[in-house]
This record gives sequence, structure tokens and C-alpha cells, in this order.
Amino acid sequence: MSTLTKPNHIGRKISRIRELRDMKQEALAQALGTNQQAISAIENSETIDDEKLKAIAEVLGVSVEGIKNFSEEAVLNNIQNNYDGSVVHSGPTVNNQCSFNPLDKVVELYERLVQSEKDKVEYLEKLLKGK
Repeated sequence: MSTLTKPNHIGRKISRIRELRDMKQEALAQALGTNQQAISAIENSETIDDEKLKAIAEVLGVSVEGIKNFSEEAVLNNIQNNYDGSVVHSGPTVNNQCSFNPLDKVVELYERLVQSEKDKVEYLEKLLKGK
């Protein structure tokens, strides 16, 4: 297992998502109505209360489940599997700037996957109750 993110260290997960969003601690603090020192303390905490986690998730633009299940290894694997490092152009020079943030798409797809699994569990629970 990688030492990049401990599986249950919620503060480190918040920190990495914030960094991937290119957001400074000060900006997160301002959005939450607190100070940078409080954000630093949160990011050094292994646990966080649900109310605060919900507010942080909203500011970061991810779900609470997205934070809880965040895996830096999964993000890195996705990037490695979708980029081979070679760019071939034929014809005139092309400006290859994305009109979207690829990491936003990774987070969006992950959240959709989590929701799909929740829906599946809910459906199976309904089926079991019906018997």
C-alpha cells in the first residue's frame, strides 16, 4: 500500500482534494467562515464531525462519500492509464488546451459510480424486504 494517503485519514483526503482543486487553505477557510489555522488542524485530523465534513465537501464541490472514499492511487492510476505521453500532430499546429478540468471529470465519474452502487444496494434491499 502506498504511503501517500492513509485509508482512514480524512484530513489528508481533504487536503489532497483541496490541492487537486488548486485551492489554498486560506480560500477554503474563507468559504467556511473560519481561518487558515483551523483548516490546517482539520487537515491534520484523522476524523472530523459529519456537519463540518458536509460543509467542506460542498465547498470543494464533491460529495461526502467522495471525500470518505477518495483514493490518490485511483486518481494516479486513472491518469497513467489515460495518458501515454505521446502526442502526434499532422498538419498545422493545434492548440490542445482542455476546456474542462480532467480531475473534475475523474471525481464526477467516481461520484456517479458510488451513487450507482448505493442505488443497487437500495434496490436489492427492497427485493429482500418483499420476500
